[in-house]
Amino acid sequence: MRLALLALVLVLPATAAAATPNGRHLFEDGCSSCHGFDARGVRGKGPDLHGAGEQAADFYLSTGRMPLDVATGEQPLRARPAYPPDQLRALVRYVGSLGGPGIPQVHPEQGDLSEGQHAFTSYCAGCHQIMGAGGVVTGAVPPPLDDATPTQLAEAVRVGPYMMPAFDERELDRDPLDSIALYVQEVVKDPPDRGGWGLGHVGPIPEGMVAWLLAGAALLLVARLIGERAER
Repeated sequence: MRLALLALVLVLPATAAAATPNGRHLFEDGCSSCHGFDARGVRGKGPDLHGAGEQAADFYLSTGRMPLDVATGEQPLRARPAYPPDQLRALVRYVGSLGGPGIPQVHPEQGDLSEGQHAFTSYCAGCHQIMGAGGVVTGAVPPPLDDATPTQLAEAVRVGPYMMPAFDERELDRDPLDSIALYVQEVVKDPPDRGGWGLGHVGPIPEGMVAWLLAGAALLLVARLIGERAER
């Protein structure tokens, strides 16, 4: 009986250890071809990850932008994450162990919606549109933000993925960041559309086009009615 208990005590820790994903092994299997086995980067493929921190690793992995099948230098787009949550956390911890900032804390519930709209207009709308529907700029495609979690939003602000500029806490501190996260959560993800038809929430150009089309159709209808009355 004692021998059985002793064997159980010895086996359980080994089983638990085996069930816990190993971040370094996952990195070597899925990331080393671009970032190197020492995470120092591979020229022309991937950058050095020392100092990138958990916030960069969590952003790129949780949004499915990494790992890439082939390093092409083109903008990585959002996709389904390649790793289940436990493996993703293990990878993030491993990259974090190489130094760098941790995952930022963001609290939308502590933000102010009016301040969030103002800050989003100032810092984000130029590329992502005022309703966060995404857009097009030279050399990049700013993505829509309706799938972004508050944490991913804060990570993108601090990391500056691809051609997006990075904002540190001196440029954009925690209070406006909380408010931006609240604006995205309350307005971008659930547009109020108080004026009626949203038209894709991409700004005044389609609204103007629809207005001109409706006005033109109305003028043609009025002209036809006037013409029919004149014939009588």
